[in-house]
Amino acid sequence: MPRMLALAGALVALALAAGPATAQQPAGTAQAPPPPYGPPITLEQAKRVMAAAELEAAKNSWQVAIAILDSGGNMVMFHKFDNTQLASIGASEGKANTALRFKRPSKALDDAIAAGGAGLRLLAVKDITPLEGGLPVMLDGKIIGAIGVSGALSSQDAQVARAGVAAVVK
Repeated sequence: MPRMLALAGALVALALAAGPATAQQPAGTAQAPPPPYGPPITLEQAKRVMAAAELEAAKNSWQVAIAILDSGGNMVMFHKFDNTQLASIGASEGKANTALRFKRPSKALDDAIAAGGAGLRLLAVKDITPLEGGLPVMLDGKIIGAIGVSGALSSQDAQVARAGVAAVVK
């Protein structure tokens, strides 16, 4: 029960953090609901995502760890570049898990916490990694998995993750 309350508080915090943007919308328009979970990412799709993410990291000489989870939160693929810091292993999986569970980029939680106020409630949520670099993987408007990247600057991790996500539909 306490965990459910913490999760509910976190979702309220995210809604509050989005409040100013919502307040500026014209009357009668509503914020779109988060996308539904879909069937799990296939191994073939995960291989395409991983290949594109690895290519982006290698092109920039970034030593990163890359985790790909299916829509149920299960690990499908994991790769770590040689000499990547060991902390990036858990961080990449945490970023992917955070993006999957919250149905949004992990940076949204990072931003909510950085804004302070109600966003600080997210710190009470267990097992989140509110750092940029985790993205849901979408196909046909549904979340089929998530990718998390860690090892470079957070913005660079996100660049690698975006390259991977872009490959899922190719």
